[in-house]
Amino acid sequence: MPVTTTPETEAHGPVDFVLLEFPMTGLTGRASEELVKLVEQGVIRLFDLLVVMKNEDGTVEVLELTDPGGPAAGFSYFEGAQTGLLGDDDIAEASAALLPGTVAALIVYENTWAAPFVAAVRESGGELVGSTRIPAPDVMEALDALEARDAATPAADA
Repeated sequence: MPVTTTPETEAHGPVDFVLLEFPMTGLTGRASEELVKLVEQGVIRLFDLLVVMKNEDGTVEVLELTDPGGPAAGFSYFEGAQTGLLGDDDIAEASAALLPGTVAALIVYENTWAAPFVAAVRESGGELVGSTRIPAPDVMEALDALEARDAATPAADA
């Protein structure tokens, strides 16, 4: 999503949508704990959070965050985090990407840490003209390849 602003006085950081898939077994709640920290520290502003379960038969359910024994219980802190940015089409598209027997969190958040930078760019007449997110595993793979290449290359004598 592009950077958005409200009337000339306030800048916002980039807004991201993520879909995080988890196996039904082994849910620890750790991801929700870290999300709480990001919100409480002001690193991100949470707009929407939905938890969706894709059953083994392929049926999909949007789970209640307040069900104390359910797979979404770890996200109960975010009950009511629904601005309406996520709609039925988003849920359907996300569900199609999930494997049967998984649970997923659909999250829309603003990168509030970037707002001062965005404001400075805009004040200088700058505009965002492109943006790409590179998945962390891709970055790690590329860095590992560079490290392996450097290790295989003999050092030049000084």
